[in-house]
Amino acid sequence: MDDSSLRTTIAALMPAIRDELESMVAIPSCAFPGFPPEPVHSMAQSVVDAFGRYGVPAMITEIPGGYPAVTAEIPAPEGRPTVVLYAHYDVQPAPPEQGWETDPFAPTWRDGRLYGRGAADDKSGIAIHLATLAAFDGRPPVGVRLIVEGEEETVSHLEAWVTANPDRVEADAMIVADMGNLTVGEPVLSVGLRGHVKAVVEVRTLEQPVHSGLFGGAAPDALMALITMLATLVDEEGNCLVEGIASGDWEGADYPEEMLRRNAGVLDGVGLVGTGTIASRLWARPSVSVLGLDAVPVDRASNVLQPSARAVVGMRIPPGQDPRDAIDALMAHLRSVAPWNARVDVHADKVSPAFSQGTDGRAFGLMREALATAYGADVQTVGSGGSIPLLETLHEAVPTADFVLIGAQDAEHAHIHGPDESVDPSEIERMALAQALLLEALAH
Repeated sequence: MDDSSLRTTIAALMPAIRDELESMVAIPSCAFPGFPPEPVHSMAQSVVDAFGRYGVPAMITEIPGGYPAVTAEIPAPEGRPTVVLYAHYDVQPAPPEQGWETDPFAPTWRDGRLYGRGAADDKSGIAIHLATLAAFDGRPPVGVRLIVEGEEETVSHLEAWVTANPDRVEADAMIVADMGNLTVGEPVLSVGLRGHVKAVVEVRTLEQPVHSGLFGGAAPDALMALITMLATLVDEEGNCLVEGIASGDWEGADYPEEMLRRNAGVLDGVGLVGTGTIASRLWARPSVSVLGLDAVPVDRASNVLQPSARAVVGMRIPPGQDPRDAIDALMAHLRSVAPWNARVDVHADKVSPAFSQGTDGRAFGLMREALATAYGADVQTVGSGGSIPLLETLHEAVPTADFVLIGAQDAEHAHIHGPDESVDPSEIERMALAQALLLEALAH
Protein backbone atom coordinates (compact mmCIF):
# COMPACT_ATOMS: atom_id res chain seq x y z
CA MET A 1 0.00 0.00 0.00
CA ASP A 2 1.24 3.51 -0.85
CA ASP A 3 1.13 5.49 2.39
CA SER A 4 3.39 8.41 1.47
CA SER A 5 0.71 11.05 0.99
CA LEU A 6 -1.59 9.96 3.82
CA ARG A 7 1.27 9.50 6.28
CA THR A 8 2.40 13.09 5.73
CA THR A 9 -1.15 14.44 5.90
CA ILE A 10 -2.03 12.67 9.15
CA ALA A 11 1.28 13.58 10.78
CA ALA A 12 0.54 17.25 10.02
CA LEU A 13 -2.95 16.88 11.56
CA MET A 14 -1.78 15.34 14.82
CA PRO A 15 -1.06 18.53 16.82
CA ALA A 16 -4.65 19.64 16.26
CA ILE A 17 -5.99 16.14 16.93
CA ARG A 18 -4.08 16.05 20.24
CA ASP A 19 -5.67 19.38 21.17
CA GLU A 20 -9.11 18.00 20.34
CA LEU A 21 -8.42 14.93 22.49
CA GLU A 22 -7.25 17.06 25.43
CA SER A 23 -10.47 19.07 25.27
CA MET A 24 -12.56 15.91 25.26
CA VAL A 25 -10.67 14.30 28.16
CA ALA A 26 -11.36 17.41 30.27
CA ILE A 27 -15.11 16.68 30.13
CA PRO A 28 -16.27 14.19 32.85
CA SER A 29 -18.73 12.40 30.57
CA CYS A 30 -19.68 9.59 32.95
CA ALA A 31 -23.10 8.25 31.93
CA PHE A 32 -23.58 6.05 35.00
CA PRO A 33 -26.72 6.63 37.12
CA GLY A 34 -26.11 9.19 39.84
CA PHE A 35 -23.66 11.28 37.84
CA PRO A 36 -24.64 14.70 36.47
CA PRO A 37 -26.06 14.56 32.95
CA GLU A 38 -24.79 17.96 31.83
CA PRO A 39 -21.19 16.85 31.09
CA VAL A 40 -22.46 13.91 29.06
CA HIS A 41 -24.57 16.16 26.85
CA SER A 42 -21.71 18.66 26.67
CA MET A 43 -19.39 15.90 25.49
CA ALA A 44 -21.83 14.83 22.79
CA GLN A 45 -21.95 18.39 21.46
CA SER A 46 -18.16 18.63 21.63
CA VAL A 47 -17.89 15.55 19.42
CA VAL A 48 -20.32 17.07 16.93
CA ASP A 49 -18.29 20.29 16.88
CA ALA A 50 -14.96 18.48 16.49
CA PHE A 51 -16.08 16.52 13.45
CA GLY A 52 -17.77 19.59 12.04
CA ARG A 53 -14.43 21.43 12.07
CA TYR A 54 -13.16 18.87 9.56
CA GLY A 55 -16.13 18.92 7.22
CA VAL A 56 -18.00 15.91 8.65
CA PRO A 57 -21.77 16.54 8.98
CA ALA A 58 -22.07 15.12 12.51
CA MET A 59 -25.27 15.54 14.50
CA ILE A 60 -26.89 14.64 17.80
CA THR A 61 -29.10 11.56 17.46
CA GLU A 62 -31.46 10.92 20.34
CA ILE A 63 -31.44 7.35 21.65
CA PRO A 64 -34.75 6.45 23.35
CA GLY A 65 -34.29 5.91 27.06
CA GLY A 66 -30.67 6.95 27.18
CA TYR A 67 -28.01 9.47 26.31
CA PRO A 68 -27.66 10.57 22.68
CA ALA A 69 -25.25 9.22 20.12
CA VAL A 70 -23.31 11.34 17.67
CA THR A 71 -23.87 10.21 14.10
CA ALA A 72 -22.94 11.26 10.59
CA GLU A 73 -23.90 10.01 7.14
CA ILE A 74 -21.46 10.44 4.26
CA PRO A 75 -22.96 8.81 1.15
CA ALA A 76 -20.81 6.40 -0.82
CA PRO A 77 -19.68 7.40 -4.29
CA GLU A 78 -21.30 5.34 -7.01
CA GLY A 79 -20.32 1.68 -6.82
CA ARG A 80 -18.24 2.00 -3.65
CA PRO A 81 -18.84 0.37 -0.26
CA THR A 82 -19.96 1.89 3.02
CA VAL A 83 -18.27 1.45 6.39
CA VAL A 84 -19.47 2.09 9.94
CA LEU A 85 -16.95 3.87 12.17
CA TYR A 86 -17.75 3.25 15.85
CA ALA A 87 -16.38 4.69 19.10
CA HIS A 88 -17.89 5.91 22.37
CA TYR A 89 -17.62 9.18 24.28
CA ASP A 90 -18.76 8.10 27.77
CA VAL A 91 -16.22 7.10 30.40
CA GLN A 92 -15.85 5.06 33.55
CA PRO A 93 -16.05 6.82 36.93
CA ALA A 94 -12.71 7.98 38.36
CA PRO A 95 -13.09 8.11 42.15
CA PRO A 96 -10.18 9.61 44.15
CA GLU A 97 -9.74 6.37 46.10
CA GLN A 98 -8.46 4.73 42.92
CA GLY A 99 -5.21 6.55 43.59
CA TRP A 100 -4.79 8.90 40.62
CA GLU A 101 -1.49 10.74 40.47
CA THR A 102 -3.17 13.72 38.80
CA ASP A 103 -6.76 14.96 38.44
CA PRO A 104 -8.44 12.47 36.05
CA PHE A 105 -10.23 15.30 34.25
CA ALA A 106 -7.24 17.62 34.00
CA PRO A 107 -5.44 16.26 30.90
CA THR A 108 -1.76 15.87 31.74
CA TRP A 109 1.22 14.95 29.57
CA ARG A 110 3.95 12.75 31.09
CA ASP A 111 6.68 10.90 29.21
CA GLY A 112 4.92 11.39 25.89
CA ARG A 113 1.55 10.03 27.03
CA LEU A 114 -1.70 11.88 27.70
CA TYR A 115 -3.19 11.03 31.11
CA GLY A 116 -6.85 11.37 32.05
CA ARG A 117 -10.04 9.36 32.31
CA GLY A 118 -11.17 8.40 28.83
CA ALA A 119 -7.87 9.35 27.18
CA ALA A 120 -7.63 5.75 25.98
CA ASP A 121 -11.12 4.30 26.55
CA ASP A 122 -12.50 5.52 24.31
CA LYS A 123 -11.88 9.11 23.39
CA SER A 124 -8.78 7.88 21.61
CA GLY A 125 -11.16 5.99 19.31
CA ILE A 126 -12.93 9.24 18.51
CA ALA A 127 -9.55 10.81 17.76
CA ILE A 128 -8.68 7.96 15.38
CA HIS A 129 -11.89 8.48 13.40
CA LEU A 130 -11.45 12.26 13.52
CA ALA A 131 -7.92 12.10 12.11
CA THR A 132 -8.98 9.58 9.47
CA LEU A 133 -11.82 11.67 8.13
CA ALA A 134 -9.82 14.90 8.46
CA ALA A 135 -7.19 13.36 6.20
CA PHE A 136 -9.85 13.33 3.46
CA ASP A 137 -11.24 16.79 4.35
CA GLY A 138 -14.45 15.08 5.40
CA ARG A 139 -14.90 13.48 1.98
CA PRO A 140 -13.61 9.90 2.23
CA PRO A 141 -13.42 7.68 -0.87
CA VAL A 142 -16.12 5.36 0.51
CA GLY A 143 -19.41 5.88 2.27
CA VAL A 144 -19.18 6.35 6.05
CA ARG A 145 -21.72 5.97 8.82
CA LEU A 146 -20.22 7.42 11.98
CA ILE A 147 -21.61 6.26 15.35
CA VAL A 148 -20.17 7.62 18.59
CA GLU A 149 -22.08 6.12 21.50
CA GLY A 150 -22.81 7.77 24.86
CA GLU A 151 -23.50 4.71 27.03
CA GLU A 152 -21.03 1.96 26.23
CA GLU A 153 -19.69 1.82 29.79
CA THR A 154 -23.11 1.52 31.41
CA VAL A 155 -26.54 0.20 30.40
CA SER A 156 -26.54 0.82 26.65
CA HIS A 157 -29.73 1.83 24.88
CA LEU A 158 -27.96 1.92 21.51
CA GLU A 159 -28.47 -1.82 21.05
CA ALA A 160 -32.26 -1.40 20.98
CA TRP A 161 -31.86 1.55 18.60
CA VAL A 162 -29.74 -0.55 16.22
CA THR A 163 -32.29 -3.37 16.32
CA ALA A 164 -35.10 -0.91 15.57
CA ASN A 165 -33.12 0.94 12.86
CA PRO A 166 -30.98 -1.60 10.98
CA ASP A 167 -30.96 0.68 7.94
CA ARG A 168 -28.94 3.23 9.95
CA VAL A 169 -26.07 0.75 10.31
CA GLU A 170 -26.26 -0.97 6.92
CA ALA A 171 -22.66 -1.29 5.76
CA ASP A 172 -20.10 -3.53 4.12
CA ALA A 173 -17.66 -3.23 7.03
CA MET A 174 -17.82 -2.27 10.71
CA ILE A 175 -14.67 -0.62 12.08
CA VAL A 176 -14.75 -0.53 15.87
CA ALA A 177 -12.05 1.65 17.47
CA ASP A 178 -12.46 0.49 21.06
CA MET A 179 -9.59 -1.98 21.38
CA GLY A 180 -5.80 -1.77 21.40
CA ASN A 181 -2.43 -3.41 20.87
CA LEU A 182 -0.75 -5.43 23.60
CA THR A 183 2.36 -3.24 23.28
CA VAL A 184 2.81 0.17 21.68
CA GLY A 185 4.18 -0.20 18.16
CA GLU A 186 3.23 -3.86 17.73
CA PRO A 187 -0.03 -4.03 15.71
CA VAL A 188 -2.78 -6.55 16.35
CA LEU A 189 -6.30 -7.24 15.17
CA SER A 190 -8.84 -8.41 17.73
CA VAL A 191 -10.98 -11.31 16.54
CA GLY A 192 -12.91 -12.43 19.62
CA LEU A 193 -14.31 -11.03 22.86
CA ARG A 194 -15.58 -12.95 25.84
CA GLY A 195 -19.15 -12.39 26.95
CA HIS A 196 -20.25 -11.62 30.50
CA VAL A 197 -23.05 -12.93 32.69
CA LYS A 198 -23.74 -11.95 36.29
CA ALA A 199 -25.97 -13.41 39.00
CA VAL A 200 -26.96 -12.10 42.42
CA VAL A 201 -27.21 -14.82 45.07
CA GLU A 202 -28.69 -14.33 48.53
CA VAL A 203 -28.49 -16.88 51.35
CA ARG A 204 -30.74 -16.84 54.44
CA THR A 205 -30.47 -19.17 57.44
CA LEU A 206 -31.74 -17.36 60.57
CA GLU A 207 -34.56 -15.03 61.54
CA GLN A 208 -32.14 -12.56 63.12
CA PRO A 209 -28.47 -12.25 64.20
CA VAL A 210 -27.63 -14.45 67.19
CA HIS A 211 -24.72 -14.74 69.64
CA SER A 212 -21.82 -16.71 68.11
CA GLY A 213 -20.84 -18.17 71.46
CA LEU A 214 -24.30 -19.32 72.51
CA PHE A 215 -25.25 -20.71 69.09
CA GLY A 216 -22.07 -21.10 67.00
CA GLY A 217 -21.38 -24.70 66.07
CA ALA A 218 -25.04 -25.59 65.79
CA ALA A 219 -26.95 -22.66 64.27
CA PRO A 220 -26.11 -22.07 60.56
CA ASP A 221 -24.28 -18.85 59.71
CA ALA A 222 -25.47 -17.44 56.38
CA LEU A 223 -22.14 -15.81 55.57
CA MET A 224 -20.29 -19.09 56.11
CA ALA A 225 -22.86 -20.84 53.92
CA LEU A 226 -22.33 -18.29 51.15
CA ILE A 227 -18.55 -18.55 51.38
CA THR A 228 -18.84 -22.33 51.13
CA MET A 229 -20.97 -21.98 48.00
CA LEU A 230 -18.66 -19.47 46.33
CA ALA A 231 -15.65 -21.70 46.94
CA THR A 232 -17.20 -24.41 44.74
CA LEU A 233 -17.11 -22.20 41.63
CA VAL A 234 -13.42 -22.89 40.92
CA ASP A 235 -10.97 -25.74 41.47
CA GLU A 236 -7.70 -25.47 43.39
CA GLU A 237 -5.99 -23.89 40.38
CA GLY A 238 -8.75 -21.37 39.80
CA ASN A 239 -10.39 -23.00 36.77
CA CYS A 240 -14.14 -22.53 36.37
CA LEU A 241 -16.14 -25.51 37.67
CA VAL A 242 -19.57 -24.46 36.40
CA GLU A 243 -20.70 -27.38 34.24
CA GLY A 244 -21.57 -27.03 30.57
CA ILE A 245 -19.54 -23.87 29.82
CA ALA A 246 -17.45 -23.87 26.64
CA SER A 247 -13.68 -23.77 26.93
CA GLY A 248 -10.93 -23.77 24.32
CA ASP A 249 -7.36 -22.87 23.42
CA TRP A 250 -6.25 -19.58 21.86
CA GLU A 251 -4.44 -20.06 18.55
CA GLY A 252 -3.22 -16.51 17.91
CA ALA A 253 -0.66 -14.38 19.73
CA ASP A 254 0.08 -15.22 23.35
CA TYR A 255 -0.02 -12.79 26.27
CA PRO A 256 3.38 -12.81 28.04
CA GLU A 257 3.16 -13.75 31.71
CA GLU A 258 5.53 -10.96 32.72
CA MET A 259 3.29 -8.41 31.01
CA LEU A 260 0.18 -9.81 32.68
CA ARG A 261 1.79 -9.66 36.12
CA ARG A 262 2.89 -6.09 35.52
CA ASN A 263 -0.37 -4.91 33.98
CA ALA A 264 -2.59 -6.55 36.59
CA GLY A 265 -0.34 -5.60 39.49
CA VAL A 266 0.05 -9.18 40.72
CA LEU A 267 2.04 -9.10 43.95
CA ASP A 268 5.49 -10.69 44.02
CA GLY A 269 5.29 -14.37 44.85
CA VAL A 270 1.52 -14.62 44.26
CA GLY A 271 0.62 -17.27 41.70
CA LEU A 272 -1.63 -16.85 38.70
CA VAL A 273 -4.92 -18.75 38.43
CA GLY A 274 -6.12 -21.20 35.80
CA THR A 275 -4.25 -23.53 33.47
CA GLY A 276 -3.12 -23.36 29.85
CA THR A 277 -1.53 -20.40 28.09
CA ILE A 278 -2.24 -16.92 29.42
CA ALA A 279 -3.99 -16.05 26.14
CA SER A 280 -6.26 -19.09 26.45
CA ARG A 281 -7.17 -18.17 30.02
CA LEU A 282 -7.98 -14.60 29.06
CA TRP A 283 -9.63 -15.04 25.67
CA ALA A 284 -10.82 -18.64 25.13
CA ARG A 285 -11.84 -20.00 28.52
CA PRO A 286 -14.42 -19.06 31.14
CA SER A 287 -13.53 -17.32 34.38
CA VAL A 288 -15.54 -16.73 37.56
CA SER A 289 -15.22 -13.75 39.89
CA VAL A 290 -16.98 -12.59 43.05
CA LEU A 291 -17.61 -8.96 42.16
CA GLY A 292 -19.36 -7.83 45.32
CA LEU A 293 -20.33 -9.07 48.77
CA ASP A 294 -22.94 -7.77 51.21
CA ALA A 295 -21.80 -8.61 54.75
CA VAL A 296 -20.94 -6.83 57.97
CA PRO A 297 -17.78 -4.70 57.50
CA VAL A 298 -14.78 -5.67 59.61
CA ASP A 299 -14.82 -2.42 61.58
CA ARG A 300 -18.45 -3.03 62.58
CA ALA A 301 -18.19 -6.74 63.27
CA SER A 302 -19.57 -8.19 66.50
CA ASN A 303 -19.82 -11.70 67.92
CA VAL A 304 -22.93 -12.77 66.04
CA LEU A 305 -23.90 -15.26 63.36
CA GLN A 306 -25.29 -13.61 60.25
CA PRO A 307 -28.90 -14.37 59.21
CA SER A 308 -28.31 -13.44 55.54
CA ALA A 309 -25.54 -12.68 53.07
CA ARG A 310 -25.49 -11.70 49.42
CA ALA A 311 -22.98 -11.68 46.56
CA VAL A 312 -22.67 -10.75 42.89
CA VAL A 313 -20.98 -13.46 40.85
CA GLY A 314 -19.67 -12.69 37.38
CA MET A 315 -18.63 -15.19 34.74
CA ARG A 316 -16.76 -14.33 31.56
CA ILE A 317 -17.73 -16.71 28.78
CA PRO A 318 -15.72 -17.51 25.63
CA PRO A 319 -16.90 -17.10 22.03
CA GLY A 320 -19.26 -19.90 21.07
CA GLN A 321 -20.99 -20.03 24.44
CA ASP A 322 -24.69 -19.13 24.50
CA PRO A 323 -25.04 -16.47 27.24
CA ARG A 324 -28.55 -17.62 28.29
CA ASP A 325 -27.33 -21.16 28.79
CA ALA A 326 -24.35 -19.78 30.72
CA ILE A 327 -26.40 -17.72 33.19
CA ASP A 328 -28.78 -20.65 33.68
CA ALA A 329 -25.82 -22.94 34.42
CA LEU A 330 -24.30 -20.45 36.85
CA MET A 331 -27.56 -20.02 38.75
CA ALA A 332 -28.20 -23.78 38.81
CA HIS A 333 -24.73 -24.37 40.21
CA LEU A 334 -25.25 -21.87 43.03
CA ARG A 335 -28.60 -23.40 43.95
CA SER A 336 -27.19 -26.93 43.95
CA VAL A 337 -24.30 -26.31 46.36
CA ALA A 338 -26.18 -24.58 49.19
CA PRO A 339 -25.26 -26.32 52.48
CA TRP A 340 -27.58 -27.13 55.39
CA ASN A 341 -30.74 -26.62 53.32
CA ALA A 342 -30.11 -22.89 53.48
CA ARG A 343 -32.66 -20.78 51.65
CA VAL A 344 -31.16 -19.48 48.43
CA ASP A 345 -32.49 -16.87 46.03
CA VAL A 346 -30.63 -16.37 42.75
CA HIS A 347 -31.49 -14.06 39.88
CA ALA A 348 -29.76 -12.96 36.70
CA ASP A 349 -28.25 -9.48 36.76
CA LYS A 350 -26.58 -9.25 33.32
CA VAL A 351 -26.43 -11.31 30.14
CA SER A 352 -23.99 -10.11 27.47
CA PRO A 353 -22.97 -12.29 24.52
CA ALA A 354 -19.45 -13.11 23.43
CA PHE A 355 -18.34 -12.13 19.93
CA SER A 356 -16.15 -13.81 17.35
CA GLN A 357 -15.47 -13.25 13.68
CA GLY A 358 -13.77 -14.83 10.75
CA THR A 359 -10.51 -13.58 9.33
CA ASP A 360 -11.22 -14.16 5.64
CA GLY A 361 -13.25 -11.01 4.94
CA ARG A 362 -12.00 -8.42 2.45
CA ALA A 363 -11.93 -5.53 4.92
CA PHE A 364 -10.16 -7.65 7.54
CA GLY A 365 -7.48 -8.70 5.06
CA LEU A 366 -6.99 -5.16 3.79
CA MET A 367 -6.72 -3.85 7.34
CA ARG A 368 -4.02 -6.41 8.10
CA GLU A 369 -2.07 -4.99 5.15
CA ALA A 370 -2.81 -1.40 6.20
CA LEU A 371 -1.63 -1.96 9.77
CA ALA A 372 1.54 -3.65 8.53
CA THR A 373 2.22 -0.61 6.34
CA ALA A 374 1.39 1.94 9.05
CA TYR A 375 3.48 0.22 11.72
CA GLY A 376 6.16 -1.41 9.60
CA ALA A 377 5.60 -4.65 11.50
CA ASP A 378 3.78 -7.96 11.18
CA VAL A 379 0.19 -8.06 12.46
CA GLN A 380 -0.95 -10.68 14.97
CA THR A 381 -4.45 -11.67 16.09
CA VAL A 382 -5.59 -11.41 19.70
CA GLY A 383 -8.75 -11.71 21.74
CA SER A 384 -10.21 -9.69 24.56
CA GLY A 385 -11.39 -10.70 27.99
CA GLY A 386 -13.81 -7.79 28.03
CA SER A 387 -17.14 -7.62 26.25
CA ILE A 388 -18.90 -5.22 23.87
CA PRO A 389 -22.49 -6.49 23.59
CA LEU A 390 -23.19 -4.07 20.74
CA LEU A 391 -20.96 -6.10 18.40
CA GLU A 392 -23.32 -9.06 18.36
CA THR A 393 -26.27 -6.67 17.90
CA LEU A 394 -24.54 -5.11 14.89
CA HIS A 395 -23.77 -8.56 13.50
CA GLU A 396 -27.41 -9.57 13.81
CA ALA A 397 -28.52 -6.33 12.14
CA VAL A 398 -26.04 -6.67 9.25
CA PRO A 399 -24.90 -10.31 9.11
CA THR A 400 -22.92 -9.81 5.89
CA ALA A 401 -20.72 -7.01 7.25
CA ASP A 402 -17.02 -7.62 7.84
CA PHE A 403 -15.73 -6.53 11.28
CA VAL A 404 -12.43 -4.81 12.03
CA LEU A 405 -11.57 -4.26 15.71
CA ILE A 406 -8.71 -1.85 16.43
CA GLY A 407 -7.76 0.92 18.82
CA ALA A 408 -5.14 2.85 20.78
CA GLN A 409 -5.75 1.25 24.20
CA ASP A 410 -2.46 -0.60 24.60
CA ALA A 411 -2.58 -3.33 27.25
CA GLU A 412 0.79 -2.45 28.73
CA HIS A 413 0.30 1.15 29.87
CA ALA A 414 -3.23 2.42 29.12
CA HIS A 415 -4.73 1.29 32.49
CA ILE A 416 -8.29 1.61 31.21
CA HIS A 417 -10.95 1.65 33.98
CA GLY A 418 -8.17 2.15 36.55
CA PRO A 419 -6.06 5.00 37.92
CA ASP A 420 -3.74 6.99 35.66
CA GLU A 421 -5.40 5.96 32.40
CA SER A 422 -3.35 7.19 29.47
CA VAL A 423 -2.78 6.97 25.73
CA ASP A 424 0.25 7.17 23.48
CA PRO A 425 -0.61 9.57 20.62
CA SER A 426 1.65 7.63 18.26
CA GLU A 427 -0.89 4.80 18.47
CA ILE A 428 -3.67 7.17 17.43
CA GLU A 429 -1.57 8.44 14.51
CA ARG A 430 -0.68 4.97 13.21
CA MET A 431 -4.20 3.62 13.69
CA ALA A 432 -5.63 6.62 11.83
CA LEU A 433 -3.14 6.06 9.01
CA ALA A 434 -4.07 2.38 8.80
CA GLN A 435 -7.76 3.21 8.80
CA ALA A 436 -7.31 5.81 6.06
CA LEU A 437 -5.33 3.31 3.99
CA LEU A 438 -8.15 0.81 4.49
CA LEU A 439 -10.77 3.26 3.23
CA GLU A 440 -8.67 3.97 0.15
CA ALA A 441 -8.17 0.26 -0.52
CA LEU A 442 -11.89 -0.48 -0.10
CA ALA A 443 -12.65 2.14 -2.74
CA HIS A 444 -10.88 0.08 -5.42
